[in-house]
Amino acid sequence: MHLPHSPNTSNRRRFLRLSPWTAGGTLLLAAALLQLAARKFTGFAQWYAVTVYPLIVGTLGRLTGLFPFSVVEIGLYALILFCLFCLIRNFRRPAKLLSGAFLIASALAFVFTVNCGINYYRKPFSAGSGLTIRKSSTEELYTLCSYLVDQVCAAKDDLDALSPYEGQTNATPAPTLSGLNRYGASGREAMEHLGELFPDLDGFYPRPKALLVSRILSVQQLCGIYSPFTVEANYNREMPRYNIPHTICHELSHLKGFMREDEANFIGYMACIGSDDPEFRYSGYLTGWVYAGNALAKADMDAYIRLHQKLPPEAVVDLAYNNAYWNHFDGKVAEASPRMNDTYLKMQNQTDGVKSYGRMVDLMLAYYAESLAGTEP
Repeated sequence: MHLPHSPNTSNRRRFLRLSPWTAGGTLLLAAALLQLAARKFTGFAQWYAVTVYPLIVGTLGRLTGLFPFSVVEIGLYALILFCLFCLIRNFRRPAKLLSGAFLIASALAFVFTVNCGINYYRKPFSAGSGLTIRKSSTEELYTLCSYLVDQVCAAKDDLDALSPYEGQTNATPAPTLSGLNRYGASGREAMEHLGELFPDLDGFYPRPKALLVSRILSVQQLCGIYSPFTVEANYNREMPRYNIPHTICHELSHLKGFMREDEANFIGYMACIGSDDPEFRYSGYLTGWVYAGNALAKADMDAYIRLHQKLPPEAVVDLAYNNAYWNHFDGKVAEASPRMNDTYLKMQNQTDGVKSYGRMVDLMLAYYAESLAGTEP
């Protein structure tokens, strides 16, 4: 039997038609209010980072960590297919398409805010680490770089003790699945060990994930990416191998709420050099040399050249392969990616944009100086 529409039925259908706009607007407003609170209310972001965010990592991060693949990567492909399906099905109903797109964008903005955006306004890692950041002389920078070269040599010798290491070339086989799993396990152990030294880094770490289609990152000249939508640490499995350990630890540091790239680089460095895995120590010290060496080259090129000549030949091979690999992806996408990243960082309270990566050297100098002070009688 067909009954005529009642007023209640009509109102209910009208509500359903408006609900994507209502739900999306509510989520967008909530995200805006949380961002405003993080920016304007002193202490809110720090409180959130140490109380609420760890619960998110311990639940959503633990859940997605059960899967051996990147959930956000598969989710991205699924979202693209879903959007294409909706577009084909509703191309004659633009209002419905627009409301659906608004709801999806608002939901993503809300999830980004609660799982990432607020953390940009927490206290920096250096504030809780006890490190004193100060201006350093070129001589102090040279001393740090000399130390790093010595440690690269020692780490390379440790690699040789396991198997003769010749550096990576085009003929070097890609990491196997078991090798990637080992990297992930060593990365988690390195971060857990670092958490014993720095309480802000203590706690649970989910499994880091290699992207199945890592070329997505390579064309953007990215080593890794943190997914706030699934609370995952993702990395590029195709990039030069010495980058992988440091990148894993870098991305895992974001899961402790430290979103600033300069601090994540430093935390990754510290985790690697304290690891029991010789590949991680080699990755950490060689990455540290790259950052500090670049700073030295700007200050004193002759001093940089002298130290560069002391690097093991295998490390020179690795650095040459690294440069050749990333140069291969130079192009419009690679040119646009740093500009987009620069804009993104500035929007998230990193006013120096991509230049903030250079501050890693100041943190390394501070840690090296305090380490020397700790060894004095």
